[in-house]
Amino acid sequence: MATGGGRAFAWQVFPPMPTCRVYGTVAYQDGHLLVLGGCGRAGLPLDTAETLDMASHTWVALAPLPTARAGAAAVVLGKQVLVVGGVDEGQSPVAAVEAFLADEGRWERRATLPQAAMGVATVERDGMVYALGGMGPDTAPQAQVRVYEPRRDCWLSLPSMPTPCYGASTFLHGNKIYVLGGRQGKLPVTAFEAFDLEARTWTRHPSLPSRRAFAGCAMAEGSVFSLGGLQQPGPHNFYSRPHFVNTVEMFDLEHGSWTKLPRSLRMRDKRADFVVGSLGDHVVAIGGLGNQPCPLGSVEAFSLARRRWEVLPAMPTARCSCSSLKAGPRLFAIGGVAQGPSQAVEALCLRDGV
Repeated sequence: MATGGGRAFAWQVFPPMPTCRVYGTVAYQDGHLLVLGGCGRAGLPLDTAETLDMASHTWVALAPLPTARAGAAAVVLGKQVLVVGGVDEGQSPVAAVEAFLADEGRWERRATLPQAAMGVATVERDGMVYALGGMGPDTAPQAQVRVYEPRRDCWLSLPSMPTPCYGASTFLHGNKIYVLGGRQGKLPVTAFEAFDLEARTWTRHPSLPSRRAFAGCAMAEGSVFSLGGLQQPGPHNFYSRPHFVNTVEMFDLEHGSWTKLPRSLRMRDKRADFVVGSLGDHVVAIGGLGNQPCPLGSVEAFSLARRRWEVLPAMPTARCSCSSLKAGPRLFAIGGVAQGPSQAVEALCLRDGV
């Protein structure tokens, strides 16, 4: 395991959030980190909204969300932050859509989703918000695709996804939205599909080679990575149990095929429910759960140039189930679970000049 690349990275520790939480919704707007809702120590969704001023490193309480929720999606639209879906205090999916007006410091209700949903994936393109999939009150995965037009304050239907799911990973690349994985009930989904925003058609790509829950997904330099997770036994393997893996699978968008990297190029640690993202020419894996009795603090990065994994500085606060967000040269790990819901806000940063 190479360590030289680790010198290009460092952790920045910010003041802890006033409210500890897991499954919080995060957004970055005009030099402010917003943390909205989530679940607190009582395990119930919160209406708490707080923002960290990145210049002064101070937290400010915002007006509470009109609808307490956890696991919602957020999209920044200029001076507004749109909050979509999630789960409410009754553990039911949410249809309410609300916008925080940053200049006025208040919330406004927007047109609701056509169907209540949790685990909705959202993508913004040219001021339009695309909402894909989700899980409804009947617990069935949804295939609906909706687009929000802010000027008309309305949701319009688009062609449905070939594979219904919730909690999928989405990536915008060129004029296409790529949708990878997600879940159907307790089962992980292996589908990989793309929606062409101009033609408004779906394309099925080859499915993930292996079925894993709580894997980490990222896009970097024309490739999609699926890392780690909890390996699920096959449908006819009654004696195998789910187990943590360090699997690395990579999809080349140009050639249209998956590659399962050899054992020598797997992650150092077996992990699931971790933060993953790209910084520079590295795909980074942070924290999560593994075979140890407590959350992992280890961090590693796959160098696209060197084609190898490198050990990076460990998390200041070991956690799993973090909310994450990339803003410039920083990859944030926000809240999550340490011994309970966490207040920690830390960012892995590329050093200047790297």
